Amino acid sequence: MPTLFYSYFSGMIAAAGLIMAIGAQNAFVLAQGLRREHHVSVALICMTCDAILILAGTFGLAALLQAHPLAMEITRWGGVAFLTVYALQALLRALTPRGLEAMGAPSRSRRAVLLSTLAVTLLNPHVYLDTMVLIGSLAAQHSLPLVFALGAASASILWFTLLALGSARLAPVLHRPITWRCIDLAVAAMMLAIAWSLAKPALQTLWDG
Repeated sequence: MPTLFYSYFSGMIAAAGLIMAIGAQNAFVLAQGLRREHHVSVALICMTCDAILILAGTFGLAALLQAHPLAMEITRWGGVAFLTVYALQALLRALTPRGLEAMGAPSRSRRAVLLSTLAVTLLNPHVYLDTMVLIGSLAAQHSLPLVFALGAASASILWFTLLALGSARLAPVLHRPITWRCIDLAVAAMMLAIAWSLAKPALQTLWDG
């Protein structure tokens, strides 16, 4: 029994440090929560994707993905394109009055929001490298890999629940237009920075070659 709890909490702690780091997925969930725009569904998709990727990495998909670098490159440039477009949309909202008017009520359908959630989650190579490869490899080396993976998945569930519900609670406090401008500017800057971090290694290799 002690080994069981040790494996579970080891997985939870290992995943928490990676999942809680500010990234594209967290910024997206935070923004949706502040807008109260299908934020619970967004959190459910994020935690479900994390759980699937963690379990897949634990039981061998990480090695398969590493053996096919073309798949990672396709994911890389798809992620760069999506993050850039999303950043430009956030920037447009911050700089135009119409963008601020849209903050008062949900303006997109649930389907559109959920598709965007899947894109920001699955078109980001860092999700695969951190969630699948790193956590998966740690779990695979552990004495109880399944228990370790379940602990890691639990960290994702707790984090996205807190992020989505907590940001929704803050929404009434952060209702001033200047606050929304700052939020959208911060999201745009973060998305562009992450897009650049994805593109830079590939461009550096191209320039060096």
